[in-house]
Amino acid sequence: MKDATSAITLNNVNYTTDGVHILKNVSGEVLEGKITTVVGPSGAGKTTLFKLCNGLQSPDSGSIKVHGNPIDSYEPVQLRRKVGIALQNATMVSGTVRENLDLPLKLRGESLSDKRAIELLSLVSLNDIALDKKTKDLSGGQQQKLSIARTLVNQPDILLLDEITSSLDSVSRQDIEKLISRINQEYGTTILWITHSLQQAMEIGHQTWVMMDGELVEEGESSFLKDPQHERVKQFVRGEIE
Repeated sequence: MKDATSAITLNNVNYTTDGVHILKNVSGEVLEGKITTVVGPSGAGKTTLFKLCNGLQSPDSGSIKVHGNPIDSYEPVQLRRKVGIALQNATMVSGTVRENLDLPLKLRGESLSDKRAIELLSLVSLNDIALDKKTKDLSGGQQQKLSIARTLVNQPDILLLDEITSSLDSVSRQDIEKLISRINQEYGTTILWITHSLQQAMEIGHQTWVMMDGELVEEGESSFLKDPQHERVKQFVRGEIE
């Protein structure tokens, strides 16, 4: 597989903090235009991996490329626009829906038009929500959708999703799953999604990575989770490792 078909390429990436080796020689490719789900026990290094892919942290050794270019060749603002991230707890700034949508552009001294704001709300199925509605009055599912809409303001090529449905009820979770699949299909957005749900990983992901103890242990088309080859992955799938 060449970089031309890879949105993100990691080669022998290592990361250590406070004397703890968090990521150990991680090599892998996130395929362009696909949804890659990332699963693994707590403490496997999944969130750290995301921070490296978004430039929030830098590896101790190894290389990361985004669309074939070294990640450190991008200006930080340019990288954030290319690689968006949405987190488990949708952090809202105090105020209205519009003020939250405006935030990414406000940081650049720009502003979002009403038309574009309404388009983004429609995209995430919040078209019945007024721009002047207070975010504190939104449900958890609505806040998560707004968080994703805010991430999409910059029209990122790559979207990193960190456990964004884990605290939602089943209806809201299904809404978000449909939304992410639609964003991927309609816009060709490459998505890297950390999830604690193996069912979600298999149903939504085209590809899946299993991380354990800071290593990428097994990867492939998501269906491999039904019959993994690696013994530790088999134990994880059976629920023997959490």
